[in-house]
Amino acid sequence: MLEMTENAKVLIVDDTPQNIDILVESLGDKYSLIAASGGQDALDAVNETMPDIILLDIMMPEINGLDVCRILKQREDTEGIPIIFLTAAEEIEMKTRGFELGAVDYVTKPFDIREVQARVETHLTNKFARDFLKDQNRTLEGLVRARTRQIEKTEDVTIRMAASLAETRDNETGTHILRTQKYLGILARALVARGLFCDELTEKNINTLIKSAPLHDIGKIGVPDSILLKPGKLTDEEFAEMKKHTIYGNESLHKADQNIEGESFLRYAREIAYTHHEKWDGTGYPRNLKGEEIPLTGRIMAIADVYDALICKRVYKSPMPHSKAVEIIKEGKGRHFDPSLTDCFLEIHEAFRDVALSYAENEEERNILGM
Repeated sequence: MLEMTENAKVLIVDDTPQNIDILVESLGDKYSLIAASGGQDALDAVNETMPDIILLDIMMPEINGLDVCRILKQREDTEGIPIIFLTAAEEIEMKTRGFELGAVDYVTKPFDIREVQARVETHLTNKFARDFLKDQNRTLEGLVRARTRQIEKTEDVTIRMAASLAETRDNETGTHILRTQKYLGILARALVARGLFCDELTEKNINTLIKSAPLHDIGKIGVPDSILLKPGKLTDEEFAEMKKHTIYGNESLHKADQNIEGESFLRYAREIAYTHHEKWDGTGYPRNLKGEEIPLTGRIMAIADVYDALICKRVYKSPMPHSKAVEIIKEGKGRHFDPSLTDCFLEIHEAFRDVALSYAENEEERNILGM
């Protein structure tokens, strides 16, 4: 660290030429020196050549040392420069004010050369040590950000691959995935804007929820084609088998989750896959959970999933007008859906319609949505 201080740039500011001469003679063999005879000259010198440390006289005409210090400490690019005040022995109040403004030390006139040299070396060493640590921290932060981006990309690819696999089995999952992601984000952020579930719905958690949404029906991979692709109404036995997709989804994501250390991005995927068909009154499946026993993620997904199922054309049904879908969700308040989530949806349902129109799969859906 001592080698780092050699050739450091030292700005000496004093309106007395003799004082500058003494300091130049004391420090010139080791450091690169810049001299200024007044406050404005000092500020101009800083702007031209950024010093590593400043020896600053307090009592100067026009702009005094205290004002120079205050100006430099208010600037982001100069606040870290250590300032040592040059003071007369009787200027005790000035010394105190200098420390309050951010000075690191003071040297009393007349100067003791060895004291000046020792104080300058000490504060330069401290500055370069701090700068080194800041550089190391910036490097580490950059590496962490790069690693985080890499992990996020891996998570995204994993989800897209799994969702694409599900799409090959279920002809309903194409734009349904994109729409439900948008619905989730809109509803979650609307809840936060109304002061609801703010602790759970942080921006990070909302983004993870949106990212996880494509896996909500991943369990349909385990449902036989004869049931999954059946164009007509399912029998009771077939529907009982279809309902198992929530269990299949939870089990498959749980197995994957076990191989990931720490808090996994698959947590929300598991929750929504397992619970988005549960109902507020306990009549849903697969576990007949009731009220807040249902994870918030599953309750949000329930509204998004049902709305999209209602307004979209399926092999077994025609698309429904937006107004009718809204009415059905309203009627499900307290029975199928969380009341507070339902109230929020009813305030922002037009945003759902806008998303649906943007991703409508055919002209028929667009026409009906506009009704």
